[in-house]
Formats: sequence, structure tokens, C-alpha cells
Amino acid sequence: MRKMLILAAACGLTAVAQDNPMATEVKGLWTQIKTNIVKAAEKMPEEGYAFKATPDVRSFGQLIGHITDAHYGFCGGAMDASKAKKAPGAEKSLTSKADLVAALKTSVEFCDGAYNSLTDASLATKGKLFGRAERTYNTILNFNIAHDNEHYGNIVTYMRLKNLVPPSSEGR
Repeated sequence: MRKMLILAAACGLTAVAQDNPMATEVKGLWTQIKTNIVKAAEKMPEEGYAFKATPDVRSFGQLIGHITDAHYGFCGGAMDASKAKKAPGAEKSLTSKADLVAALKTSVEFCDGAYNSLTDASLATKGKLFGRAERTYNTILNFNIAHDNEHYGNIVTYMRLKNLVPPSSEGR
């Protein structure tokens, strides 16, 4: 058991609770990726927010805005519809680091509401992914984690091109 706890800690996961072990694992994965993205957004200097790896891709700031907006579509589908919120359009309307970091943090807090209310039983509840396709909360929230990880990969590349160490590599 001790080895399992050490492995879980090494992976950034909390020890799996006896009650609701599946929900606990999903929350742990969410905590890991949200932390990396917020730290990366804070670490990138203001001038790096306009940086594009190539002319035909999103800028770093647009990536942060895209992630921010997507949080509302994913997490809103995994909570009571009365709590859902419209995405702020951060990808297209915000450009400054301060505005994008603030919007990202607000979207993370919104998603925290969905993840923090999870139980193993509620993972089977169905919601609407981006208001359309009916899926289980498990699928919706894991898709959010996968989407964030996909774009964190982009963020890592942008940071490396700017000679910055990404949060997931710090301390190594």
C-alpha cells in the first residue's frame, strides 16, 4: 500500500479515498493539469502572449483563451444546467496577460465546481457536451482533462521556444 501511495504522489495524484475512488482519481488528474496550465500562464512574460510558433497557429495568449473558453463547454455539461455559464470568448477578445490569466483562473474555479461535486455514482450521470451530445459526466470531465493536456503540450513547446522551463519540468 505504501508503494501505491508513493507512486500516486509521484504522479501528482492524491491517495485514492476508500469512498469514491474513481471520482478521486478524476479530481487528481484535473488538479494536475489545471495547476500546470495556470502556472504556465503566470510564468510566460507579457510579450510572450503574442508569440506564435508559426504564423498559422494560435498565439500563446490565444491558447490560454481557447482553454479558458472550452472549460465552460466541458464543465458546464457536467453540472446542474442552472449552474452552467457561457464562455467569455477569451480566445478572440482578450490579449493581455493579466486579463487572460484572470479569465483562466475564473474558468478553473468554474470547473472546480464540477470536479469537486463528483462521486463515483455521479460519474454515470448524463449531461450535454457543449450543449449537444449527451454523455456521462465521466466522459465529459475526462475529455476536458484530455483537451487541457493536448493544449498543455502546445504550451510546453511555446515555453521551450522562449527558453522557459514548463511547470511540469521544474525541479528536475
